[in-house]
Amino acid sequence: MRHGKKYSATIKKYDSTAMYELKPAVDILKSLAFARFDETVELAVKLNLKKSQTVRDTVVLPNQFKAEKRVLVFCKPEKEKEAHESGAAFVGASDLIEKIKSGWLDFDIAVATPDMMKDVGKLGMILGRRGLMPNPKTGTVTFDLKSALSELRKGRIEFRADKTGVVHLAVGKVSMPSEKIAENVQTIVTEIKRKRPPDAKGDFIKTISVASTMGPGVWVVLKDQE
Repeated sequence: MRHGKKYSATIKKYDSTAMYELKPAVDILKSLAFARFDETVELAVKLNLKKSQTVRDTVVLPNQFKAEKRVLVFCKPEKEKEAHESGAAFVGASDLIEKIKSGWLDFDIAVATPDMMKDVGKLGMILGRRGLMPNPKTGTVTFDLKSALSELRKGRIEFRADKTGVVHLAVGKVSMPSEKIAENVQTIVTEIKRKRPPDAKGDFIKTISVASTMGPGVWVVLKDQE
């Protein structure tokens, strides 16, 4: 893979093969950022998983860095008031389903009460491709709309290992203090460790790295990595 001159010059400023403790690693990452925009900080955690194993859950980061999400709620009339009062941007049932079938997707997260999933399931091809389908595993299929929306609006995010066993997600912005980025990373790694499959053998976390949108990766070692 070929890189630009700025990237090539940047990678010479540090030891790209070394392992750094979390806070110093974030400091290095910030010093290497060269884009004219506020780059996103990305975390990649490589796990030791069998093909039959997976890691998936949600977490609320202690330090937010994204705009508040627009939450859509599919529910019956008796739950509409709770959804509105809990901060949902859009609330409805068959009317929203038909609107989405027509191509409307002006929302960031979809939540549904369990009694709506039979109808919402018909949107599988539309919502599934965009990662918007409500799912019990991510807390987006529930009758407790107040609690669900409270966490979603605080910034609850989903993490999951891909087919290669890597959990990859955004953890902050380069403009944030290093301490806050590091705290977000530590929170996610702790949650990943909690989801270790019972039958997983050997070292569960193989590698951890952080990088900015345009910059090179920095290897991280945590004292309690395992």
